Amino acid sequence: MEACADIFNRWVDGTEWMPRIHTPDDVRRYYRETLFVNGVVTVADCQGEIGGFLALVEDRFVSALYLDQPYRSRGIGAALLGEAKRRAKTELRLWTFEHNTGAQRFYEREGFAPVRRTSGDNEEGLPDILYLWRAEPLSREEA
Repeated sequence: MEACADIFNRWVDGTEWMPRIHTPDDVRRYYRETLFVNGVVTVADCQGEIGGFLALVEDRFVSALYLDQPYRSRGIGAALLGEAKRRAKTELRLWTFEHNTGAQRFYEREGFAPVRRTSGDNEEGLPDILYLWRAEPLSREEA
C-alpha cells in the first residue's frame, strides 16, 4: 500500500499542473484505509520492486492507474489495464485530467473513448474527461 501511495505522491510532485491537495501521509492513510479496502488493486512487480498499480472499484471503475517514472512506456500500463478489462468483462470507466494528454493518448490507444467532460467538478478543480471502454464498441450515438 505504501509503495503505491508513494508512486502517486511522486507523480503529483513531478507534475507541474497537478496541485498538491493532500499531504503524502494523508495519501498513504487513504490508500491503507480506503483504496486497498474497497477495491481490487493489481500491482506490477518489476523484479521485486512495485513499478505501478491499478485500482479497480465497483468492478468496472478504474480509480487509479499510476506507474513510477522508470517503468513508463514499457507496456506495464497496458498489461495492468488488460487485467482490469479481463476482470470487468464488459466495460470500464475512468477519469483523467484534461491536462494529462499523454494519458488520453494511452487510453484511446487502449480502446477507450471520451464520453463526458467537466470544467473541474473534482477536488483539484481541474477540467477532466470521463472515458469508457466496452468489449463491444460504442455506437455512434453513444460516442
